[in-house]
Amino acid sequence: MTALAGACAATGLAACTRGFEVPDGHRPDLLAAAGRDGRLWWRDGGGLAGVGEALRIRLPHGLAGAEGVRAAGAALAAVAADDEVRRPGTGAVAFGALPFGRQAPAELVVPAALVGWDGRQAWVTTVSPAGDAGRAGALGRVAVAAALGRAAAQDGPPAPDEFRLTPARPHAEWKALVADTVRRIRAGELSKVVLARRVDVTANRDLPTSEIAERLIALYPSCMVFRMGALGTGAFLGASPELLVRRRGEAVASHPLAGTVARSGDAAADRTLVEGLRASVKERAEHAFVVDALRARLGPFCEELTIPGVPSVLELRNVSHLETRITGRLHAGRERPTALQLAAATHPTPAVGGTPTAAACAYLAEVEGFDRGPYAGAVGWVDAAGDGEWAVGIRSATVDGPRASLFAGVGVVADSDPATELAETQLKLQALLAAVVRP
Repeated sequence: MTALAGACAATGLAACTRGFEVPDGHRPDLLAAAGRDGRLWWRDGGGLAGVGEALRIRLPHGLAGAEGVRAAGAALAAVAADDEVRRPGTGAVAFGALPFGRQAPAELVVPAALVGWDGRQAWVTTVSPAGDAGRAGALGRVAVAAALGRAAAQDGPPAPDEFRLTPARPHAEWKALVADTVRRIRAGELSKVVLARRVDVTANRDLPTSEIAERLIALYPSCMVFRMGALGTGAFLGASPELLVRRRGEAVASHPLAGTVARSGDAAADRTLVEGLRASVKERAEHAFVVDALRARLGPFCEELTIPGVPSVLELRNVSHLETRITGRLHAGRERPTALQLAAATHPTPAVGGTPTAAACAYLAEVEGFDRGPYAGAVGWVDAAGDGEWAVGIRSATVDGPRASLFAGVGVVADSDPATELAETQLKLQALLAAVVRP
C-alpha cells in the first residue's frame, strides 16, 4: 500500500469545531490551554494550543518525500469534519517540528483537542474516532476552561536554580572552523555557509517548558513562539522571527531574514547601526541569496509574486535583521499546494543552510559536529483545508527533563571575520538563555 492510500484509509476520525464566547477585552490564554506538555503556536496574540493525540502522521523520508508530504494532507482531509467556524486552523490540524535534514524521518501530530484564537473568534476542535467523542470532548472542555481562566491553578514542581552551560565546541575551535570555511568559500567551493553553534544546559531539576514559553512571549512579542514535540528530541521550543511560508486560501507569504546587527539600547546608536546594516555589501549580499532562492522556489506555484526591491529592517530585543516581506497568489485553476507542501518546496533556504544549498548542507554534515535535529527546520502547522504557517526553527532549543540544547547560526561568506561571527552567535543565543536560565 502506498503512503497516500494508507493515509486516506487509516483515520476513521471525526473533527468537531465549535466557537465559544470570550469576555470583551479579553483573549484566551493559549499557554494555559496547552498545559504543561501540550503543543503551542503563538503569534500576534493569537494562535493554537493542542492537547492529547488523535493521529500521528509519519513522514518516513521527511520533507524530501513528496508522496509522504502529499499523504499527510490527504490524511487530514480524510478526517470527517463538522466545522461551524471555518477559519484557518479549524477542523483537523497537524502540528510539526520537522528536522533540518530534508530526508530525516519526521512526524506530525493531530491533537485530540485544540483551542484557537485569531483575534476575533475563539474555537475548540475535538478529534476522535467517529461516534466516540467522550475523551476528546473532556479534554476540550478542560482546555477551554483553562483558556478562559476558569480552571483551578495547579502548582508544578520547583523550578531549577542551578545551571551548567557547556559549548559543544570551544570558542577557539569554532572560530578556527569559521576561518577554514572562509578559505573554502574564497577557493570557490561555496558562496555562503550557515554555521551553527550548540550550547548545552544542564539544570538541577527539570526545566519548565511552560514557563520558558511564557517568558519568550513576554520577551519577543513580535516573534512566533512555539512548543512542539520533535521526533527523538523531547520538547522543541523557541521564538522564531522568520516566517518560512504561510498559506491562507490562495494567498501565500514568506518573510526571510538574513543580515544581522546588534542593538545597543541607545536610540541614536541603534539608528547608526541600522544604517550600517542597510549599507553593508556583505549583509545585503547575504540577504539577496535568500530572497533569490525563495523567488525561484515559490515562483512556480504563483501567478503573482511580489518581492520588494529593497529589504526592510526587523528590530528585535537585542538584534536587528534585514527582512523582505514576500507575498504571492497561487495559480488559479490548479490544485493548490498545502502549506506543508510549500514548506517542503522552500526548506532549507540559504538563511539556514547556505549557497549553493545542497553543497552547503553537505559541508555542514561534514564539519558541524552535531545533528541539528529540528533546529533550523520547519516548525508550525497545517490544517485539513491546506492552510497553515511554518516558521524557520531558529532562536530555539530542545528540552528533555533537566537538559536543554540551545542553537544559533551565522552566515559565513568570503569576508567573514571569525570573532565577529562568534559574537553574533552569542547575541542570538541570548534569546533562549534569557528564558531558560533563571538562577
